[in-house]
Amino acid sequence: MTMNNKKQHRTSLKDLAQELGVSIATVSRALRNSPEIGKDMQKRVKELAQKLNYRPNPFAQSLRKEAPKVIGVVVPNLVTHYYAAVLDGIEDEARRKGYSVISANSHERFEDESQAIDNFISMHVEGIIACLAQSTTDYSHFEQLASMGIPVVFFGRTCMSDRFSSVTANGDEAAMQATQHLIDTGSRRIAFLGGPNHLDMVRRRKHGYLEALRTNHLPIDRDLVICDKIDFKIAQQQTESLLQRKDRPDAFVAFNDIIAFGAFSAIKQMGYRIPEDVALIGFTDDVHAAYVTPRMSAIADQSHLMGVTACQLLLRNISGDTKVYKEIVPQQLIIRETSAKK
Repeated sequence: MTMNNKKQHRTSLKDLAQELGVSIATVSRALRNSPEIGKDMQKRVKELAQKLNYRPNPFAQSLRKEAPKVIGVVVPNLVTHYYAAVLDGIEDEARRKGYSVISANSHERFEDESQAIDNFISMHVEGIIACLAQSTTDYSHFEQLASMGIPVVFFGRTCMSDRFSSVTANGDEAAMQATQHLIDTGSRRIAFLGGPNHLDMVRRRKHGYLEALRTNHLPIDRDLVICDKIDFKIAQQQTESLLQRKDRPDAFVAFNDIIAFGAFSAIKQMGYRIPEDVALIGFTDDVHAAYVTPRMSAIADQSHLMGVTACQLLLRNISGDTKVYKEIVPQQLIIRETSAKK
């Protein structure tokens, strides 16, 4: 078997010492530039450490103390209610099981996400929970985790489903229910405002929307299916563009809270009445959905439960359970005022 086919592991001081035929204490002192160790040995140790991707553990404690148990969490946008609620669920479950949590915000950027994963490896976390950034299409940093045997669980936006456990919502069914509600209340030209097409979460929700149109024998107008960057101003602009058409939509299904509030803002600014002229439902459990005027109908995630579930799966993996789990936390359709035409 070649080295490429073997599962890697975190390189330890013991590994370096065995490779060089010296003591662990010698390797440790060499890495700390101790004057007790000659320059030649320091160079050999550091070159091997770099070659074997050795990462010192900043959390290492004295031999008389137990090292803390830490898991890492990386999310795309920590300031939104959804991700904050998921993180809250993760922290509650982790604390209950004696773990601490370190979180990182990718800001929806692949580079930040990759750096966060690299930092977590250096911190020697026990495992990682992640939701993909919208710009991530290269999964090599997660492949590295798999090769190193570091447990990973995805929530919301996922990848490498054959190798990692995940917690997702029933976005296809929820989008179908939401679109059906809009149809039942009189809408016929329903637009879908989504995020990047490569995200599995976007594909699931768009599929449910399209299935509802097909089931009700309504024509599918591809011009009403907008999948773009997850951004408030872009959502505003896309909504304004659609509403300026002669055959404008009479309802919107919005992919998440950022897009939903972008659409809401555009509809109001253009002087249309909600829901009499244009109805709106957003995938959001943001608390503000209930406090805007009119109050927004929403497809709400059980985000705290999603966090708890993701943490439970990760702790199973950490304890040695190698099964790949696929858990679904159902969403809830909450009808308020932005969609109730009748």
